[in-house]
Amino acid sequence: MGITDSLFVIPARGGSKGLPRKNILPLGGKPVINYTIDAARGVTGDDNICLSSDDPEIIKTAEDYGLKVKFIRPAILASDTASSQDVIIHALDYYKNILHRSFDKIILLQPTSPFRNSKHIMDAYSLWQDNLDMVVSVSESKANPYFNLFEEDENGNLVKSKEGNFTRRQDCPKIYEYNGAIYIIRVESLYKKAMNAFTRVKKHVMDEFSSVDIDTPSDLLFAEFIIARNFKKF
Repeated sequence: MGITDSLFVIPARGGSKGLPRKNILPLGGKPVINYTIDAARGVTGDDNICLSSDDPEIIKTAEDYGLKVKFIRPAILASDTASSQDVIIHALDYYKNILHRSFDKIILLQPTSPFRNSKHIMDAYSLWQDNLDMVVSVSESKANPYFNLFEEDENGNLVKSKEGNFTRRQDCPKIYEYNGAIYIIRVESLYKKAMNAFTRVKKHVMDEFSSVDIDTPSDLLFAEFIIARNFKKF
């Protein structure tokens, strides 16, 4: 059965300064991007999976894996300044105007989250309510503004970012950070306001290993270590 009311967008531009070609580097015997294609295929059909890329090598990698790529992303949407929201709207407009298909929700899956799997997507999707702007995957942050995050005051002295009389980090309110793995977004909200202005947002918590985001050489080494030690099995 799976998810049929959502367009799954995998944004994979060619440029990357921190780790060149990161989307298609080998990891555990296959390109990094193929993990995300597998995760999407576990919950929907290929007709609902949209790879948005400007890069011929990335497109070839996906098509060699059997995923038909519908379009090439315009160069203007592949720059360092292009937003994810612009990329998503471009994909939505293409599907609506060219393929004559419309969707209620977008499920954005960044290709550099190889350990986010189909179960994570379904668990996040199960949290959806019709009054939400977004369900987003998060991990618990090790840094906490009540305990070990500081800002400078007007005199240049460090003060805690949030006031609180806590002597142990474990006693502080839990703090979450977006891990970039899953964004389930109402299409109507996406056209009305910026994603960072969404106010009706629910979290799906993922563990540390599943939340790995490959953006630097050390991230890739850590991902290889996780696979080698069988912390994540595929």
